[in-house]
Amino acid sequence: MSEQRSADAIDAVVDAWHRERPELDLTAIGVAGRLGRVTMLTTPMVEAVFAKHGLKQGEFDVLAALRRSGRPYTLIPSELSATLMMSRAGMTSRIDRLESAGLVERALDPEDRRSFRVTLTERGFEVVDAAMTEHTANVAKLLSPLGEDLGVLDASLRRLLASLDEN
Repeated sequence: MSEQRSADAIDAVVDAWHRERPELDLTAIGVAGRLGRVTMLTTPMVEAVFAKHGLKQGEFDVLAALRRSGRPYTLIPSELSATLMMSRAGMTSRIDRLESAGLVERALDPEDRRSFRVTLTERGFEVVDAAMTEHTANVAKLLSPLGEDLGVLDASLRRLLASLDEN
């Protein structure tokens, strides 16, 4: 017995292409379109949680990387850049904003005086923990309509990302 599905905005696009190019298998186009639409619709809801804590998404990402690094919650900028897959220049501006807000501190790296270490302050620790708690609940709520399918989606996306990361 096949599962009944309701039409969505992506179906209209796929149907129009199918009408114009019936020889194409558009299944993957529908999936990619839905992934993009999910991102578009959930991003503002995720960002709203961070904003309640005085953060932008990228700032939260830096604080979260420091927090999950474990005590003493310190990394050098190149480690942060690698962890967050972003340029060092972009990382510098995020660190500047977080330092100005009192959420991180910078100090010369005693092992390499050409570099410095970024450390989560006590206030930064409190802010990122509160934001992470609310972020986790928010994302769980956003994805709750998937129910038991959440694990299947997670496994499928893990396989897809592994394949894409190889390229």
